[in-house]
Amino acid sequence: MLNRVLGRVIGAFAALAALAGSAAAITAPIVVVEVDSGKVIYSQAATDPWYPASITKLMTTYVALDLVRQGKISRDSLLTISPAAAAEPPSKMGFKPGTQLTLDNALKIIMVKSANDVAWAVGENLGGSIEGFADMMNETARRIGMRESRWYNPNGLPEPRQWTSARDMAILARALMRDFPEAHDLFNISAIQYGKYVMANHNGLLGRYAGADGMKTGFICSGGFNVVASATRSGRRIVAVVMGQPSARERDLKTADLFDYGFSQSAGWTAPTLEALPASSTSEPPDMRPFICDRKKPMPVDEGQGAITAGGPPGSDNAFSQLLGSTTHGQAPLALATLNSANLRGRSLPPRAPLQPIAVWTGSNPAEGAAQLAADEEAAKNTRAAKIAAAKQKREAAREAANQAKAEKAAKQRAAAVTAPHPHKGALPASASAYTAADAKEKKAPAKAAAKPAAKAAAKPDKPAAKPDPKAAAKPAAKKKSAAAAE
Repeated sequence: MLNRVLGRVIGAFAALAALAGSAAAITAPIVVVEVDSGKVIYSQAATDPWYPASITKLMTTYVALDLVRQGKISRDSLLTISPAAAAEPPSKMGFKPGTQLTLDNALKIIMVKSANDVAWAVGENLGGSIEGFADMMNETARRIGMRESRWYNPNGLPEPRQWTSARDMAILARALMRDFPEAHDLFNISAIQYGKYVMANHNGLLGRYAGADGMKTGFICSGGFNVVASATRSGRRIVAVVMGQPSARERDLKTADLFDYGFSQSAGWTAPTLEALPASSTSEPPDMRPFICDRKKPMPVDEGQGAITAGGPPGSDNAFSQLLGSTTHGQAPLALATLNSANLRGRSLPPRAPLQPIAVWTGSNPAEGAAQLAADEEAAKNTRAAKIAAAKQKREAAREAANQAKAEKAAKQRAAAVTAPHPHKGALPASASAYTAADAKEKKAPAKAAAKPAAKAAAKPDKPAAKPDPKAAAKPAAKKKSAAAAE
């Protein structure tokens, strides 16, 4: 049983060769840690720098909860969506500038929907500016022991200077659980409901892997599919950080395999702690874009159980088929389990358990939020109706213009037909009259008729003269005699 688990654990923990023309391969960062003790059960490239994507929002949440703990704000404090926040790209809620919502609802939204506009608003409102909030993120990270992280924005959208590591994210996960136990439920909400809209959590392990209870996923092309996941069995809690995966499906399956392995192991006294993991020799994160976001395939998305990149041609998994076995502290048996992504194709997690949405709203309370949502929906309905009416009016104007142009063209053609000379008749002299023309026709007609026999005769060849017939000559004489006798 253990060997089967070991054989599945690594899968294609993505060694990517020839990245950016380099012959060096890259190992996807992984770490599995026991929450209570901080002991490492398994690690691979755990301190290598990596682009975090939306797992950044765990850092944003820690800073916000820390401000609440200090009494500087409350979870009922209202945040305002600025034009800059509203302009952030998806995934987003699409709130209009000026919209307000409580910090509590904002945190639920960024943990489930991973809304970039709302995370940006958290940073602006709590830090005074994005730069100010980033300073708070970096100071907090240093204080709790995160060594490899550098933060520049609160939502994790592409920023080439924003790095973290699997080890740092495991430290952050443990800090969230240790320092804010009252916020435990914030990380395992299966779905949120905003008005009539239900949005499921992007974490494809929730409701599908027994004991999964958090935390956050992330995806950008340069970093691949990342997750900080937690699960509990028999009172024992484990955190697994998996980064750089080619699809959400593979990320979820590999994380489930890591949980299986972690729960089958005991972290003995010889196991290292997160703090004891050696520093990386890698100076900057690799750019995974050429391998994750191939232009020949549809853009992958981070949408939990339904998110998987489209299958490519035969051999398309080759980029993920190598394993460098960058393990630590004598974990060679795992390094020898070299399966590639093709081994995951026939596997899937169980169907997701029914969602249990948590209501969120704008404004300070549900009633205010419902009224605002109704007003927004009415405004949107009117806008759609106005657009439809404008489009219809534009089509009718275009049709009328086309008909007018057609009518004008036909009129010009008729006018040209009336004024143009007949193709078979020459123009009359200026001194001629209608009567002169008629008389000329009548005179020409007999001349033409008389000319025809002459023309025919002239056209026939000459014949020899016929001999005189004596009988024929005698007949007129006989007739004359008979006539004289009768008189």
